[in-house]
Amino acid sequence: MKEILITLIVNAALILVFSKILPGIQVKSFATAFVVAILMALLNSFVKPLLIFLTFPVTLITLGLFILVINAFLIWLAGQLIKDFKVNGFWPALFMGIFISLANWILGLSLTL
Repeated sequence: MKEILITLIVNAALILVFSKILPGIQVKSFATAFVVAILMALLNSFVKPLLIFLTFPVTLITLGLFILVINAFLIWLAGQLIKDFKVNGFWPALFMGIFISLANWILGLSLTL
């Protein structure tokens, strides 16, 4: 439980930082970023596996790169569901997904060392 909470806090901080760096992503506050992190965790747990299953042929043809599009769609969907989180288009959502994935990967590597 403690690890999940730490992961959510780190992801909320990443969302807040990247919203300041990337044009097209707007987050009102850390509380909003925390809610976005919770929603993204839920979407990644329940919706993403279904989308990956439904788009498996496309994912296979693109050698897995279509998963980046799925991540961008989930970030855009979170922007539609949360009032104080705005995603203005596909490209900001795509870059946000890439940056958060890379940051989580690097943090995961550093925590296991």
